[in-house]
Amino acid sequence: MTRTLLLRGMLVGVVAGLLVFAFARWIGEPQVERAIAFETAADQAKGEAPEPEMVSRRVQKTAGLLTGTVVYGAAVGGLFGLVFAFAYGRIGELGPRALSAVLAGLGFVAIVLVPNLKYPANPPAVGSAETIGVRTGAYFLLIAASVAAMVFSLQMRGRLARRFGEWNGSLLAAGLFVVIVSLVAHFLPEVDEVPAGFPVTLMWKFRVAALEIQAVLWGALGLGFGCWVEKRL
Repeated sequence: MTRTLLLRGMLVGVVAGLLVFAFARWIGEPQVERAIAFETAADQAKGEAPEPEMVSRRVQKTAGLLTGTVVYGAAVGGLFGLVFAFAYGRIGELGPRALSAVLAGLGFVAIVLVPNLKYPANPPAVGSAETIGVRTGAYFLLIAASVAAMVFSLQMRGRLARRFGEWNGSLLAAGLFVVIVSLVAHFLPEVDEVPAGFPVTLMWKFRVAALEIQAVLWGALGLGFGCWVEKRL
């Protein structure tokens, strides 16, 4: 059964990756083009030659983007299937569809929303190459802390629910999660490397698009996986 759920999760992830590709082409790529145009204009104003492209923009936004979203979707879908296999029958009396939707929502919060509140996605031309190691390490550390806090809070929810009731226990567990991730985020380094003159609206639209793309992925996983495995289980 675990192997079946893993494979189904990967297949649903592939479909989700295709949806993400279409959405990213529609919503994300226009913002990337605008950011690249700003970066090119800034280099020209400084009298610097633009960096040579290792991969052309045409390939980046077609085959490259498609490959990346499908592979990423399959990987996340496979992990989602494994988590579902572990959680099924262990979290209340949720059916397959409900459990899949809940897991997708929790995954989106822990892996996407919380880290992006501290380190939001940045378009090209934003960020220094010298700090990429620090920024990447802090970002993944916050993801790990957020996932660990989510697991711990879910475990504590059962104990709190038995003592204070289902509703109050859930609220207390959610508050515990917020406190833990807030403390961890507070002690992680701040990053503010937006170049002068960078359009604020472009920054906003890019970051919103990045969250929307992730929402499409996790929404497709949660709904698609639950529908597919319901009959099997």
